[in-house]
Amino acid sequence: MTFAALARAPDRRRTEAWLLGFVVLIAVFGYVSTGLAMTGRPPEGLAAFAATMFFVALIPHLVIRRFAPRADPLILPLATLLSGLGLVLLHRLDITYAADPRLKTAQAADGQLVWTVIGVGVCIGILMLLRDHRILQRYIYLTMVVALVVLMAPAFFGADMYGAKRWILLGPLSLQPGEFVKIMISVFFAGYLTVNRDALALAGRRVMGVQLPPGRQLAPIFTIWVISLLVLVFERDLGTSLIFFGVFVIMLYMATERTSWVLCGLAMASVGAAVVGSVEPHVKGRIMAWLHPMDIFLPESERPPGLISDQAAQALFSFGSGGIGGSGLGRGHPELVGFAGNSDFILTTVGEELGLAGVMAVLLLYALLAQRGLRVALTARDPFGKLLAVGLSGALVLQVFVVSGGVTGLIPLTGKALPFLAKGGSSLVANWMMIALLLRISDTAQRRREPVGPGAGRSRRRRRQPGRSHT
Repeated sequence: MTFAALARAPDRRRTEAWLLGFVVLIAVFGYVSTGLAMTGRPPEGLAAFAATMFFVALIPHLVIRRFAPRADPLILPLATLLSGLGLVLLHRLDITYAADPRLKTAQAADGQLVWTVIGVGVCIGILMLLRDHRILQRYIYLTMVVALVVLMAPAFFGADMYGAKRWILLGPLSLQPGEFVKIMISVFFAGYLTVNRDALALAGRRVMGVQLPPGRQLAPIFTIWVISLLVLVFERDLGTSLIFFGVFVIMLYMATERTSWVLCGLAMASVGAAVVGSVEPHVKGRIMAWLHPMDIFLPESERPPGLISDQAAQALFSFGSGGIGGSGLGRGHPELVGFAGNSDFILTTVGEELGLAGVMAVLLLYALLAQRGLRVALTARDPFGKLLAVGLSGALVLQVFVVSGGVTGLIPLTGKALPFLAKGGSSLVANWMMIALLLRISDTAQRRREPVGPGAGRSRRRRRQPGRSHT
């Protein structure tokens, strides 16, 4: 291996170490600032929080140095920073919820800290056991079978909570299978499209100036469309359906580079959403809350049918009162949103107390994390790795879009958790699994781009010299 190749990996890890140190300082500073602003003294659990954040940053960094030394240096710091900000926001909300028993909201920060440790542990385990992401390509059909079983399980065994059946209760714990399905379907679609991309890229009939795919090749997208509608009907889970169908369309476009697939996907999604939104009461209620959020303050007899919650209106008030710079951490009233302030509507706390600047900073962190994922896709040499990185990055972007879009009133509410920030153990573990896969693909891609042995660069140049005979 050349001297430049040997020096490149330590440089990446050194950059990662400095960024992680900065991340830990930001998280601890936010934790202290919250306690001082709301109680006038540092939080009681400051030492435990600081120690946990330190080891949550240090241990995966050391594991990456050993098992993935060429991985992207920004992915882990970005994920750690988002998790740290989420813990600070949940701690801030816990103080308010504890002061008002009428809100009937359990403490979430301590549990989220435990789930953060579990998620980081799962990430470490994947990096240590999965030495090459291409191994996953051998099990794509098994992965899809498991994904479908897990996806449909809440419809038969799930608990009906907050109007949707997306949870499975396991004693005191609740599991959201849909959070893990987005990873499994990305693995399946990456493997399936790697094998069938040429057939799916064929041109079919031309309708209204658009070159449609052949009818026989429309079967995959039609099947995925039907499955997403079934999820939406039986589980009343709008967010999972959008992510499930959207990831497939994104990966299909990346594999075939045909705009017709995107147009077909958008048309089928629009038709499906219109049909289900008109017949499913829970989905219809969320659409009404999106179209008429302020009508909740009218007399009950004058409200649109299905409008029963003021959360959408309170979220808009929060964003409006935050302005550009916000009221200050701990100085707002996010509890007015209700029990969902630490889950679906945690972005409203950012908007009210950190203002538009804070919301843009959080969204830019997500955008930068997705950009690093797409950069991993560009550097990957194998088609499976490229498509898997695109699928994981696309799933992250779609989830951030459906959550932030619903909270800000851009689209109807979906009930999904904002990655890394919102309360939810299933979401946190699944997102750290996604981080582990992106790190593994990045490391594998960089290893394949560099010389594989001592003197490899010199031997390649020697073979290219003209006039040499080879016997």
